[in-house]
Amino acid sequence: MSKRNAAQTPPPGDRPIKTLERVLSRAGLGSRSEARRWVGEGRVKVNGRVEGDPNRWIDLERDRVLLDDRPIEKQEHVYLLLHKPKGYLTTYRDPEGRKTIYDLLPDRQQYLFPVGRLDLDTSGLLILTNDTAFAERLTNPDYHVPKTYLVKASTHLSDEQLDSLRRGVELRDGPTRPAIVTRVRESGGRTVFTITITEGRNRQVRRMVEALDAKVLKLVRTAIGPIEIGELAAGATRELTRDEVDVLRR
Repeated sequence: MSKRNAAQTPPPGDRPIKTLERVLSRAGLGSRSEARRWVGEGRVKVNGRVEGDPNRWIDLERDRVLLDDRPIEKQEHVYLLLHKPKGYLTTYRDPEGRKTIYDLLPDRQQYLFPVGRLDLDTSGLLILTNDTAFAERLTNPDYHVPKTYLVKASTHLSDEQLDSLRRGVELRDGPTRPAIVTRVRESGGRTVFTITITEGRNRQVRRMVEALDAKVLKLVRTAIGPIEIGELAAGATRELTRDEVDVLRR
């Protein structure tokens, strides 16, 4: 096995194992690209030695990781709800200088990462956290966490077309799971509806509508599980309550 493949394939065992760049970013210190830069600059040590491979597998129970000779410490968990406006990228930094969701966040010492993504033209509810296990539970399709969207289609969609969304449509990466679909209104020959899905494929809702020979003109994520965006203004944030976090965990 090549060194590259060895770095990408986690060693066997039941202990928690993550790549070095993920250990640094998930500790709330910075993005993965920043973590790779720190490793390249020789600022990271593993078990007392400078480590130059950001893809090295780290045993979180046995390995000791230092950044600038300071141990990586577990951060207090933070759970933030953001109403992402249209026109913002769900990324830490954009090389083209476009606006990102981090331009909207209140100043914080720890790095928060988004739980899933919303594309540039999609607005709505986005959760940010530094709790890896929590994020995995919300994004792993095995947990069937429902996500609800408000959609405005480019054409009128018939009852039969909406029924096809409910049953699941065929996409390039396979059929979608059944969805909950509710017609909201007709607006100038265009259908507005809500759809609740339990997957998180790339651009999934847009692709589902395109499978009906229509386009999405507006897409807003309004809820994740029972947590709704409510009256939170576009661009604003708030902390999730303990009860909300517990409900999402369940």
